[in-house]
Amino acid sequence: MSPEIAIDLISESLHLVMLLVTLLVLPGLLVGLLVSLFQAATQINEQTMSFLPKLLVTLLVVGLMGRWMVGSLMDFCVSIFERAATLVG
Repeated sequence: MSPEIAIDLISESLHLVMLLVTLLVLPGLLVGLLVSLFQAATQINEQTMSFLPKLLVTLLVVGLMGRWMVGSLMDFCVSIFERAATLVG
């Protein structure tokens, strides 16, 4: 395997990982920011009030986008297996 192929493979896999992680983390981050602003405005310091909305939004994103995420991972895996013969030889 040449270094160019390895670099291409690693960059493609990191791109997919960053896309999937961003899809999961960004909505929770935005909801956490909104809840923190609300808590700062009302001076309520309840731990479950900050954790539960982030958990629910993350579960909602997984429920809505899970099929696409798994499909993307499966497409990447199939492309790796299809290129396996050229990568080794």
